[in-house]
Amino acid sequence: MAARITASLTFLQHILAEVLRPGDLAVDATVGNGHDTALLARLVGPSGLVHGFDVQAEAIESAGRLLAAVGLAERVRLYALGHERLAEVLPQADHGRAAAVVFNLGYLPGGDETRVTRPETTLAALEASRKILAPGGVIALACYGGHSGGAEETQAVAAWCRSLPFAGWRVARYELINKPGGPIVAFIAHKLQGGASTQNASGVSLATD
Repeated sequence: MAARITASLTFLQHILAEVLRPGDLAVDATVGNGHDTALLARLVGPSGLVHGFDVQAEAIESAGRLLAAVGLAERVRLYALGHERLAEVLPQADHGRAAAVVFNLGYLPGGDETRVTRPETTLAALEASRKILAPGGVIALACYGGHSGGAEETQAVAAWCRSLPFAGWRVARYELINKPGGPIVAFIAHKLQGGASTQNASGVSLATD
């Protein structure tokens, strides 16, 4: 549904490269034209798997063509479904295994700009992401405030992030405040390993006590 992270927020690309390893499971909750999906597929390698969701069939078709062109289609399962259904669609055996879930909110580049992600379904998808995320995994979000409803969605995502219990999560916010047309805000929600010190996605040690 949304614009590609790697074009505007290389920060998130670096975070994902730190977190994901060959053989991992990842989820692209907003496939769009498939650029972020391809990034995840490269990071998880031939032994890994990426599940990709987009409510727009044209996005899934575009992403499928891109993935086939770059030889990554076999590492990806694409679903023409809303991201709020991701926990329902992923096999139960994969719940608690995802190393990363990526959201790039907004609208499909080159598509209908009136079809945008909405707070109600995005929040439902974030809750679903909590069910499938592995300890040590991250939920990475890029929010765009320049389109209709974008500022409200960013506020809803920020509120959800603030609600995560500190005992089990660390959440960071990164913002491009000088971007023409409105800011881009990224959130990284890192699920801590239980009961011990761990590291965040940038390699900084975090105590869980």
